[in-house]
Amino acid sequence: MIQRSTIDRVFETARVEEVIGEFVTLKKAGSNFKGLSPFTDEKSPSFMVSPVKQIWKDFSTGKGGNSVTFLMEHEHFSYPEAIRYLAKKYNIEIEEEEQTDEQKEAADERESMYLVSNFAKEYYHDILLNHPKGKAIGLSYFKERGFTDETIKKFELGYNLDDWSAFTDTAIRKGYDLNYLAKTGLSIVKDNNKQFDRFKGRVLFPIQSMSGRVLGFGGRILTADKKAAKYLNSPESDIYHKSKVLYGIYHAKQSIAKEDRCFLVEGYTDVISMNQAGVENVVASSGTALTPDQIRLIRRLTPNITVLFDGDAAGIRASIRGIDLILEQGMNVKVLIFPEGDDPDSFSKKVSKEELTEYLDVNAKDFINFKVSLLMEEAKNDPVKKAGLIRDIVTSISKIPDNIQREVYVQECSRIMDISETVLFNELAQIGKKNEREAYQKRQQEQKQQERQQQRLGTSSGTLKSGGEGEDQEAYFQARISQEGGAKGKNAGLQTSKEIDTLAILEREIIKILLLYGNTQVDFIDWLEEVNEFGKVVMVKDEYSNFVSQELYLQLQDDEIEFTNPHFQKIYLEIINRLNQEQSISIEQLTSHQDPDISQLVTDILMDDEKHILSDWEARDIYVTGKEEVLPKLVTDAILNLRRVLIELKIKELIVEISNPDNRESTLEMVVNYTELKKKLFEKLNRIL
Repeated sequence: MIQRSTIDRVFETARVEEVIGEFVTLKKAGSNFKGLSPFTDEKSPSFMVSPVKQIWKDFSTGKGGNSVTFLMEHEHFSYPEAIRYLAKKYNIEIEEEEQTDEQKEAADERESMYLVSNFAKEYYHDILLNHPKGKAIGLSYFKERGFTDETIKKFELGYNLDDWSAFTDTAIRKGYDLNYLAKTGLSIVKDNNKQFDRFKGRVLFPIQSMSGRVLGFGGRILTADKKAAKYLNSPESDIYHKSKVLYGIYHAKQSIAKEDRCFLVEGYTDVISMNQAGVENVVASSGTALTPDQIRLIRRLTPNITVLFDGDAAGIRASIRGIDLILEQGMNVKVLIFPEGDDPDSFSKKVSKEELTEYLDVNAKDFINFKVSLLMEEAKNDPVKKAGLIRDIVTSISKIPDNIQREVYVQECSRIMDISETVLFNELAQIGKKNEREAYQKRQQEQKQQERQQQRLGTSSGTLKSGGEGEDQEAYFQARISQEGGAKGKNAGLQTSKEIDTLAILEREIIKILLLYGNTQVDFIDWLEEVNEFGKVVMVKDEYSNFVSQELYLQLQDDEIEFTNPHFQKIYLEIINRLNQEQSISIEQLTSHQDPDISQLVTDILMDDEKHILSDWEARDIYVTGKEEVLPKLVTDAILNLRRVLIELKIKELIVEISNPDNRESTLEMVVNYTELKKKLFEKLNRIL
């Protein structure tokens, strides 16, 4: 178990913008950074990072937190593993306490699969470098391919002995569970309890996530066995999904972001050879058809992608569908074809780094020019084939989400193909209408399926039927408050959804003020009742100075107010506890709190005010008033409004009790007193300037 002192050092040292910057391209936005969400497919940035508060917020999914929670969300790290990753990144020595057997058993299944995969990587790499057969067979193969010792170590290439169970036997002997060896696909277990290695007699290419975790392997056979596949990948598992992984992304991510361009190749050796030649911003789809998830992985780092093809025309046509997928993601795509007989692997070994870079820059074509050059030879003077080629190009253009970019490409197509823009725009419009019809039909089918499902479920659960926008909002607020814990206590049964929502809003506002301004000292105004010289009760202004946190605490303490929302109450008590110990509120301790309810909600509240940065309101001459300018009023209003709502709830509760004849007189008196108190609160609210 990692000691608390190490965890504290990690949080003190780690910079959230540096950690997230390795996975997401961030651009400066005032004092913050913004970027595309790494969790959803989006065209406009909704992801915000605050270096000042050391937190992040993804407004498209609602996720947020600190550097540790980002790694847990994005890389599916466990909490200890995220701490270890950051400790390694910032060269912090990890101090540990001895784990109990129970704690060891508590490691989840995914973590066990990651551990097994990492062991396999180290085992295969060690066999390659140190075992006689590994050096004679595996290492010799890589050397023949032109890979240097430095490259072999960088990509942690490996070899598995041509033995039925050499790896499996070693792993079991080292204490690794056969169950996880089978689940990762490293070992194959038969019904007769016999087990053997999946990658027997193959050189191995570890497939890593963006953070460097081993997800699976690609293995190439070195014998001439016609029955065995030349390349064999790890099977799909809980940690390896080939459609969501790109080979080389771990080594390429920083270069991709820096160069603002990504080269996409087909195979493992293409990536390694180009990397060795000095072009590091290159990844591979590992022989699988390109998928939207893989494209989005690149898009988080850059909008510019160049697809590299070898001279095999048949292979190019088979892969051309990927270009439309790239266009659909709103990316700028170029295509490059190597000379006949060459591929990225062979070509990068023939030329110097300067020659390779120049070739990539000069020969990368726009996708229209590429399609024309590829297909025009077939069309030649055949009008029907030429018309088909034009439709093919216009179909690709229709995939582009940006209207201006679409129009520019139509103009370019018109120039190259010598056809009027009007015809192309008409064709584009027809394709658009067809797509809309298909999308509408798909929505209709989905809606019918949902209706059938609801009919099967029945209405016994009291399904709400909305009669309009107002009812929709009411149902939304009811569900939202229910998710946040709802109101509890003796008043809960009397509260409507609107009242519950009002309480939640006010309680959230008080927590927000505490977090943002709790350590700030300001001048407050209060209005006190005094009897003047004529014996009349008047309101007198009282001015005093106090810290925001102390003012809120004293006001809530005077009225013995407790938050109805359990999450807000938990945060409030945590804040007050820290105030009593340290005399100030530490935001970092709350955003890095081990209780996920506290850290997540604190992050959400702190990032509320950053939304306007994403919309760039100032560029539209819309300026947000800083709350610091009206802080005394903000604090006082929050307290008075909370009191007002609680008094209104109390009055409603008393009105219900009036029906009891035994207590009617005293209850009526209490209603009058509370109503008078409510009236005075309104007077105070109107007086606060």
